[in-house]
Amino acid sequence: MCIDQEDNELEILEIIHHYVEILDRYFGSVCELDLIFNFHKAYYILDEILIAGELQETSKKTVARLVAAQDLKVETAKEEASSISNIIAQATK
Repeated sequence: MCIDQEDNELEILEIIHHYVEILDRYFGSVCELDLIFNFHKAYYILDEILIAGELQETSKKTVARLVAAQDLKVETAKEEASSISNIIAQATK
């Protein structure tokens, strides 16, 4: 793990533990395959916790709420794209 000499190692370990707890809450007992196939969600969660390498959000509930809102936006966008594709397909028949 790479940190500056003036950084507190225990604080960094606590941030990593916090991240793993949030991943566990989101994925339900997170494993390597969750991270491999959903790396974009893992990065999004990390981005909600850290900004410029500094801890920004300590509330697990807040992070879970933000990630759920993002998931809802993604699903809505997929549905809209699918319906637009269907409309275009019907119009070109």
